[in-house]
Amino acid sequence: MASLSADLFYDILKRLDAAALARAGCACADFRAISNEEDLWENACTSLWPSTRLDDVRSLIVSVGGFRKFYADCFTLILNKDVPVVQTNETNPFAEEWAESDYYYDDMDELENSQPSDFVSLIDVWYKDRVLYSKVIWGIPNSDGANGWFYNCPFRIDLFHHSAENNENNNGEVFLSTISDLPLVPSMEQERKDGKLWRELNDGIKLSWIIVNRKMKRAVNLTSWHPLGGQRHWPTDSDFVLRFGSVLPAKEVLPCQVAECILLMKFRMTSMGNEEAGEPLMLALTELSMQIEDMGGVHLNGRCSLLLLKEALSCHRSRNYDEVLESCNLYLKAQSELKEEKIRSECRFDTLCIVSGITIFAAICTMCYRKFENV
Repeated sequence: MASLSADLFYDILKRLDAAALARAGCACADFRAISNEEDLWENACTSLWPSTRLDDVRSLIVSVGGFRKFYADCFTLILNKDVPVVQTNETNPFAEEWAESDYYYDDMDELENSQPSDFVSLIDVWYKDRVLYSKVIWGIPNSDGANGWFYNCPFRIDLFHHSAENNENNNGEVFLSTISDLPLVPSMEQERKDGKLWRELNDGIKLSWIIVNRKMKRAVNLTSWHPLGGQRHWPTDSDFVLRFGSVLPAKEVLPCQVAECILLMKFRMTSMGNEEAGEPLMLALTELSMQIEDMGGVHLNGRCSLLLLKEALSCHRSRNYDEVLESCNLYLKAQSELKEEKIRSECRFDTLCIVSGITIFAAICTMCYRKFENV
Protein backbone atom coordinates (compact mmCIF):
# COMPACT_ATOMS: atom_id res chain seq x y z
CA MET A 1 0.00 0.00 0.00
CA ALA A 2 2.81 2.40 0.87
CA SER A 3 4.27 2.07 -2.64
CA LEU A 4 1.03 3.13 -4.34
CA SER A 5 0.69 6.76 -5.34
CA ALA A 6 -2.08 9.09 -4.19
CA ASP A 7 -3.26 9.41 -7.81
CA LEU A 8 -3.79 5.65 -7.98
CA PHE A 9 -5.69 5.73 -4.68
CA TYR A 10 -7.84 8.53 -6.09
CA ASP A 11 -8.51 6.58 -9.30
CA ILE A 12 -9.61 3.56 -7.24
CA LEU A 13 -11.91 5.52 -4.94
CA LYS A 14 -13.63 7.50 -7.69
CA ARG A 15 -15.03 4.22 -9.05
CA LEU A 16 -16.89 3.52 -5.80
CA ASP A 17 -20.39 4.53 -4.86
CA ALA A 18 -20.89 6.72 -1.81
CA ALA A 19 -21.52 3.86 0.65
CA ALA A 20 -18.36 2.04 -0.44
CA LEU A 21 -16.45 5.34 -0.41
CA ALA A 22 -17.44 5.97 3.21
CA ARG A 23 -16.35 2.45 4.20
CA ALA A 24 -13.05 2.84 2.34
CA GLY A 25 -12.36 6.00 4.34
CA CYS A 26 -12.33 3.85 7.48
CA ALA A 27 -9.78 1.38 6.07
CA CYS A 28 -6.57 3.35 6.47
CA ALA A 29 -5.21 6.87 6.87
CA ASP A 30 -4.36 7.24 3.16
CA PHE A 31 -7.85 6.24 2.07
CA ARG A 32 -9.37 8.49 4.73
CA ALA A 33 -7.45 11.54 3.50
CA ILE A 34 -8.38 10.97 -0.14
CA SER A 35 -12.00 9.97 0.59
CA ASN A 36 -12.60 13.46 2.00
CA GLU A 37 -12.05 14.97 -1.45
CA GLU A 38 -15.17 16.85 -2.55
CA ASP A 39 -14.73 15.73 -6.17
CA LEU A 40 -15.28 12.11 -5.14
CA TRP A 41 -18.47 12.96 -3.28
CA GLU A 42 -19.65 15.15 -6.13
CA ASN A 43 -19.23 12.21 -8.46
CA ALA A 44 -21.16 9.97 -6.03
CA CYS A 45 -24.01 12.48 -5.73
CA THR A 46 -24.35 13.17 -9.44
CA SER A 47 -24.38 9.44 -10.12
CA LEU A 48 -27.20 8.91 -7.64
CA TRP A 49 -29.16 12.13 -8.21
CA PRO A 50 -29.08 13.38 -11.84
CA SER A 51 -30.74 16.62 -10.73
CA THR A 52 -27.48 17.65 -9.01
CA ARG A 53 -25.56 17.80 -12.30
CA LEU A 54 -26.72 21.31 -13.19
CA ASP A 55 -24.24 24.13 -12.57
CA ASP A 56 -26.62 26.21 -10.44
CA VAL A 57 -27.49 23.17 -8.31
CA ARG A 58 -23.78 22.45 -7.87
CA SER A 59 -23.27 26.01 -6.60
CA LEU A 60 -26.24 25.55 -4.25
CA ILE A 61 -24.82 22.34 -2.76
CA VAL A 62 -21.39 23.94 -2.29
CA SER A 63 -23.04 26.88 -0.50
CA VAL A 64 -24.87 24.62 1.98
CA GLY A 65 -21.79 22.64 3.02
CA GLY A 66 -20.56 20.60 0.09
CA PHE A 67 -21.38 17.27 -1.55
CA ARG A 68 -20.22 15.09 1.31
CA LYS A 69 -22.60 16.81 3.74
CA PHE A 70 -25.35 16.81 1.11
CA TYR A 71 -25.05 13.04 0.67
CA ALA A 72 -25.08 12.42 4.41
CA ASP A 73 -28.22 14.57 4.79
CA CYS A 74 -30.17 13.22 1.81
CA PHE A 75 -29.28 9.53 1.51
CA THR A 76 -30.64 8.91 5.01
CA LEU A 77 -34.43 9.02 5.40
CA ILE A 78 -36.64 10.68 8.01
CA LEU A 79 -37.30 8.46 11.02
CA ASN A 80 -40.07 9.50 13.39
CA LYS A 81 -41.31 7.05 16.01
CA ASP A 82 -43.00 9.69 18.18
CA VAL A 83 -46.51 8.90 16.95
CA PRO A 84 -49.14 9.63 19.64
CA VAL A 85 -51.17 6.65 20.82
CA VAL A 86 -54.86 6.98 20.02
CA GLN A 87 -56.89 6.40 23.18
CA THR A 88 -60.17 4.61 22.56
CA ASN A 89 -62.36 6.49 25.01
CA GLU A 90 -64.78 9.37 24.96
CA THR A 91 -62.22 11.88 26.27
CA ASN A 92 -59.74 11.14 23.48
CA PRO A 93 -58.58 14.54 22.15
CA PHE A 94 -57.47 13.01 18.85
CA ALA A 95 -61.04 11.99 18.05
CA GLU A 96 -62.04 15.64 17.68
CA GLU A 97 -61.60 17.91 14.68
CA TRP A 98 -58.77 20.39 15.03
CA ALA A 99 -59.58 23.98 14.19
CA GLU A 100 -56.86 26.18 12.74
CA SER A 101 -56.97 28.23 15.96
CA ASP A 102 -55.59 25.15 17.74
CA TYR A 103 -52.35 25.24 15.73
CA TYR A 104 -49.30 26.51 17.56
CA TYR A 105 -47.77 28.88 15.04
CA ASP A 106 -49.45 32.05 16.35
CA ASP A 107 -46.54 32.89 18.65
CA MET A 108 -43.85 31.96 16.14
CA ASP A 109 -42.17 34.14 13.61
CA GLU A 110 -43.02 31.64 10.89
CA LEU A 111 -41.93 33.87 8.03
CA GLU A 112 -38.40 34.49 9.34
CA ASN A 113 -36.90 31.13 8.30
CA SER A 114 -39.72 29.81 6.15
CA GLN A 115 -39.88 31.99 3.08
CA PRO A 116 -41.05 29.98 0.05
CA SER A 117 -38.19 31.40 -2.00
CA ASP A 118 -35.64 29.77 0.37
CA PHE A 119 -36.68 26.23 -0.58
CA VAL A 120 -35.35 24.32 -3.57
CA SER A 121 -36.76 20.95 -4.68
CA LEU A 122 -34.57 18.33 -6.37
CA ILE A 123 -36.71 15.51 -7.79
CA ASP A 124 -35.51 12.29 -9.43
CA VAL A 125 -37.52 9.27 -10.59
CA TRP A 126 -36.05 5.89 -11.58
CA TYR A 127 -37.44 2.67 -12.96
CA LYS A 128 -35.15 -0.31 -12.38
CA ASP A 129 -32.10 1.97 -11.99
CA ARG A 130 -32.89 3.84 -15.21
CA VAL A 131 -33.55 7.56 -14.79
CA LEU A 132 -37.04 8.50 -15.96
CA TYR A 133 -37.35 12.08 -14.81
CA SER A 134 -35.32 14.82 -13.13
CA LYS A 135 -36.42 18.28 -12.18
CA VAL A 136 -35.31 21.25 -10.09
CA ILE A 137 -37.79 23.80 -8.70
CA TRP A 138 -36.44 27.02 -7.23
CA GLY A 139 -38.81 28.24 -4.55
CA ILE A 140 -42.40 27.09 -3.97
CA PRO A 141 -44.57 27.52 -7.10
CA ASN A 142 -47.40 30.07 -6.95
CA SER A 143 -46.42 31.44 -3.54
CA ASP A 144 -46.01 35.12 -4.37
CA GLY A 145 -47.19 37.60 -1.77
CA ALA A 146 -46.49 37.30 1.96
CA ASN A 147 -50.18 37.70 2.84
CA GLY A 148 -51.60 36.00 -0.23
CA TRP A 149 -53.77 32.95 -0.64
CA PHE A 150 -50.79 30.55 -0.50
CA TYR A 151 -50.40 30.80 3.29
CA ASN A 152 -54.08 30.09 3.98
CA CYS A 153 -54.97 27.56 1.27
CA PRO A 154 -54.07 23.84 1.13
CA PHE A 155 -50.38 23.36 0.33
CA ARG A 156 -49.58 21.44 -2.84
CA ILE A 157 -46.69 21.24 -5.30
CA ASP A 158 -47.66 19.73 -8.65
CA LEU A 159 -44.69 19.22 -10.94
CA PHE A 160 -46.64 18.77 -14.13
CA HIS A 161 -48.50 22.04 -13.64
CA HIS A 162 -45.24 23.93 -13.07
CA SER A 163 -43.26 25.57 -15.84
CA ALA A 164 -40.45 23.40 -17.16
CA GLU A 165 -37.39 25.31 -16.02
CA ASN A 166 -34.06 23.68 -15.20
CA ASN A 167 -35.53 20.38 -16.27
CA GLU A 168 -33.83 17.70 -18.32
CA ASN A 169 -37.23 16.61 -19.67
CA ASN A 170 -38.45 19.95 -20.98
CA ASN A 171 -41.28 18.46 -23.01
CA GLY A 172 -42.89 17.29 -19.77
CA GLU A 173 -43.64 13.85 -21.20
CA VAL A 174 -42.38 10.78 -19.35
CA PHE A 175 -43.17 7.30 -20.61
CA LEU A 176 -42.64 3.72 -19.53
CA SER A 177 -43.10 0.85 -21.96
CA THR A 178 -42.42 -2.83 -22.49
CA ILE A 179 -39.16 -1.65 -24.07
CA SER A 180 -38.21 -0.57 -20.51
CA ASP A 181 -38.86 -4.09 -19.16
CA LEU A 182 -42.52 -3.55 -18.34
CA PRO A 183 -44.52 -6.78 -18.64
CA LEU A 184 -46.98 -7.06 -21.52
CA VAL A 185 -50.62 -6.91 -20.42
CA PRO A 186 -52.92 -9.09 -22.58
CA SER A 187 -56.02 -7.23 -21.34
CA MET A 188 -57.20 -5.05 -18.47
CA GLU A 189 -59.38 -7.92 -17.27
CA GLN A 190 -56.27 -10.09 -16.93
CA GLU A 191 -54.40 -7.27 -15.16
CA ARG A 192 -57.22 -6.89 -12.66
CA LYS A 193 -56.91 -10.59 -11.88
CA ASP A 194 -53.16 -11.09 -11.57
CA GLY A 195 -51.89 -7.50 -11.02
CA LYS A 196 -48.60 -8.29 -12.75
CA LEU A 197 -48.06 -4.76 -14.11
CA TRP A 198 -48.99 -3.27 -10.72
CA ARG A 199 -46.38 -5.41 -8.94
CA GLU A 200 -43.72 -4.44 -11.47
CA LEU A 201 -44.44 -0.75 -10.90
CA ASN A 202 -44.28 -1.13 -7.11
CA ASP A 203 -41.03 -3.08 -7.28
CA GLY A 204 -39.33 -1.00 -10.00
CA ILE A 205 -40.24 2.64 -9.33
CA LYS A 206 -38.03 4.69 -7.03
CA LEU A 207 -38.44 8.35 -6.06
CA SER A 208 -36.22 10.95 -4.42
CA TRP A 209 -37.63 14.36 -3.45
CA ILE A 210 -35.02 16.50 -1.74
CA ILE A 211 -35.79 19.86 -0.13
CA VAL A 212 -32.91 22.30 0.35
CA ASN A 213 -33.24 25.45 2.45
CA ARG A 214 -30.74 28.03 1.24
CA LYS A 215 -31.04 30.22 4.33
CA MET A 216 -30.67 27.41 6.88
CA LYS A 217 -28.06 25.63 4.70
CA ARG A 218 -29.69 22.22 5.25
CA ALA A 219 -31.24 19.53 3.09
CA VAL A 220 -33.56 16.56 3.66
CA ASN A 221 -35.05 13.78 1.56
CA LEU A 222 -38.82 13.68 2.08
CA THR A 223 -39.47 10.43 0.26
CA SER A 224 -39.47 6.77 1.25
CA TRP A 225 -37.44 5.75 -1.85
CA HIS A 226 -39.92 2.94 -2.64
CA PRO A 227 -43.77 3.16 -2.64
CA LEU A 228 -45.55 2.84 0.71
CA GLY A 229 -48.77 1.85 -1.03
CA GLY A 230 -51.12 2.98 -3.74
CA GLN A 231 -54.21 2.19 -5.79
CA ARG A 232 -54.52 0.44 -9.13
CA HIS A 233 -57.31 1.20 -11.59
CA TRP A 234 -58.20 4.45 -9.80
CA PRO A 235 -60.00 6.63 -10.75
CA THR A 236 -60.20 4.79 -14.08
CA ASP A 237 -59.13 1.30 -15.16
CA SER A 238 -56.05 2.69 -16.88
CA ASP A 239 -54.68 4.69 -13.89
CA PHE A 240 -52.11 3.51 -11.34
CA VAL A 241 -51.39 5.67 -8.29
CA LEU A 242 -48.25 5.16 -6.18
CA ARG A 243 -47.88 6.75 -2.75
CA PHE A 244 -44.53 7.74 -1.25
CA GLY A 245 -43.80 9.95 1.73
CA SER A 246 -42.51 10.38 5.26
CA VAL A 247 -43.75 11.14 8.78
CA LEU A 248 -42.76 14.67 9.82
CA PRO A 249 -42.39 15.93 13.40
CA ALA A 250 -44.94 18.65 14.26
CA LYS A 251 -44.72 19.09 18.04
CA GLU A 252 -44.35 22.86 17.76
CA VAL A 253 -46.98 23.27 15.04
CA LEU A 254 -49.91 20.82 15.31
CA PRO A 255 -51.91 19.40 18.24
CA CYS A 256 -51.48 15.89 16.80
CA GLN A 257 -47.65 16.35 17.02
CA VAL A 258 -46.98 14.56 13.71
CA ALA A 259 -47.98 14.96 10.07
CA GLU A 260 -47.48 13.05 6.85
CA CYS A 261 -45.73 14.36 3.75
CA ILE A 262 -47.55 12.62 0.88
CA LEU A 263 -45.88 12.26 -2.51
CA LEU A 264 -48.24 10.95 -5.17
CA MET A 265 -47.20 9.55 -8.54
CA LYS A 266 -49.79 8.61 -11.15
CA PHE A 267 -49.24 6.59 -14.32
CA ARG A 268 -51.88 6.26 -17.04
CA MET A 269 -51.90 3.53 -19.65
CA THR A 270 -51.95 5.23 -23.05
CA SER A 271 -51.51 2.09 -25.17
CA MET A 272 -52.27 -1.55 -24.42
CA GLY A 273 -49.69 -2.67 -26.97
CA ASN A 274 -49.79 -5.54 -29.39
CA GLU A 275 -47.10 -8.21 -29.23
CA GLU A 276 -47.86 -9.53 -32.74
CA ALA A 277 -47.77 -6.07 -34.30
CA GLY A 278 -44.70 -5.09 -32.27
CA GLU A 279 -46.51 -2.24 -30.51
CA PRO A 280 -45.27 -1.66 -26.92
CA LEU A 281 -47.46 -1.13 -23.91
CA MET A 282 -47.12 2.52 -22.88
CA LEU A 283 -47.53 4.17 -19.48
CA ALA A 284 -47.38 7.95 -19.17
CA LEU A 285 -46.42 9.73 -15.94
CA THR A 286 -49.32 12.18 -15.52
CA GLU A 287 -48.93 13.35 -11.91
CA LEU A 288 -46.15 13.89 -9.40
CA SER A 289 -47.17 16.00 -6.44
CA MET A 290 -46.53 16.83 -2.78
CA GLN A 291 -49.00 17.68 -0.05
CA ILE A 292 -48.96 17.50 3.75
CA GLU A 293 -51.77 16.13 5.93
CA ASP A 294 -52.38 15.94 9.67
CA MET A 295 -53.48 12.72 11.38
CA GLY A 296 -57.10 13.54 10.67
CA GLY A 297 -56.45 13.58 6.93
CA VAL A 298 -56.81 17.36 6.62
CA HIS A 299 -54.55 19.05 4.06
CA LEU A 300 -52.40 21.67 5.80
CA ASN A 301 -52.15 25.20 4.49
CA GLY A 302 -49.02 26.87 3.17
CA ARG A 303 -48.04 28.45 6.50
CA CYS A 304 -48.13 25.19 8.47
CA SER A 305 -46.51 23.24 5.66
CA LEU A 306 -43.52 25.59 5.45
CA LEU A 307 -43.04 25.30 9.21
CA LEU A 308 -43.10 21.50 9.00
CA LEU A 309 -40.62 21.50 6.12
CA LYS A 310 -38.36 23.69 8.24
CA GLU A 311 -38.66 21.26 11.16
CA ALA A 312 -37.93 18.32 8.86
CA LEU A 313 -34.53 19.79 7.98
CA SER A 314 -33.25 19.07 11.49
CA CYS A 315 -35.21 15.92 12.42
CA HIS A 316 -33.81 12.45 13.16
CA ARG A 317 -32.87 10.22 10.19
CA SER A 318 -31.76 6.67 9.54
CA ARG A 319 -30.03 4.56 6.89
CA ASN A 320 -32.08 1.53 7.95
CA TYR A 321 -34.93 1.38 5.42
CA ASP A 322 -36.81 -1.29 7.38
CA GLU A 323 -36.79 0.93 10.45
CA VAL A 324 -38.09 3.89 8.42
CA LEU A 325 -40.80 1.71 6.86
CA GLU A 326 -41.82 0.50 10.31
CA SER A 327 -42.27 4.09 11.53
CA CYS A 328 -44.43 4.90 8.48
CA ASN A 329 -46.58 1.83 9.14
CA LEU A 330 -46.87 2.88 12.79
CA TYR A 331 -48.24 6.25 11.68
CA LEU A 332 -50.70 4.66 9.23
CA LYS A 333 -51.91 2.31 11.98
CA ALA A 334 -52.45 5.23 14.39
CA GLN A 335 -54.25 7.17 11.65
CA SER A 336 -56.51 4.18 10.95
CA GLU A 337 -57.29 3.83 14.67
CA LEU A 338 -58.11 7.54 14.81
CA LYS A 339 -60.56 7.21 11.93
CA GLU A 340 -62.19 4.20 13.57
CA GLU A 341 -62.49 6.08 16.86
CA LYS A 342 -64.10 9.02 15.05
CA ILE A 343 -66.60 6.65 13.45
CA ARG A 344 -67.39 5.12 16.84
CA SER A 345 -67.83 8.59 18.34
CA GLU A 346 -70.18 9.58 15.53
CA CYS A 347 -72.14 6.34 16.02
CA ARG A 348 -72.43 7.03 19.76
CA PHE A 349 -73.62 10.57 19.04
CA ASP A 350 -76.14 9.34 16.46
CA THR A 351 -77.43 6.72 18.93
CA LEU A 352 -77.75 9.39 21.63
CA CYS A 353 -79.69 11.65 19.26
CA ILE A 354 -82.04 8.81 18.26
CA VAL A 355 -82.65 7.77 21.88
CA SER A 356 -83.21 11.40 22.89
CA GLY A 357 -85.63 11.88 20.03
CA ILE A 358 -87.57 8.76 20.92
CA THR A 359 -87.68 9.77 24.59
CA ILE A 360 -88.94 13.26 23.79
CA PHE A 361 -91.53 11.88 21.37
CA ALA A 362 -92.72 9.34 23.99
CA ALA A 363 -92.94 12.09 26.61
CA ILE A 364 -95.03 14.31 24.32
CA CYS A 365 -97.31 11.37 23.46
CA THR A 366 -97.75 10.59 27.18
CA MET A 367 -98.60 14.21 27.97
CA CYS A 368 -101.11 14.37 25.14
CA TYR A 369 -102.70 11.08 26.20
CA ARG A 370 -103.10 12.26 29.80
CA LYS A 371 -104.53 15.56 28.65
CA PHE A 372 -107.18 13.90 26.48
CA GLU A 373 -107.87 11.37 29.27
CA ASN A 374 -108.63 14.18 31.73
CA VAL A 375 -110.96 15.81 29.23
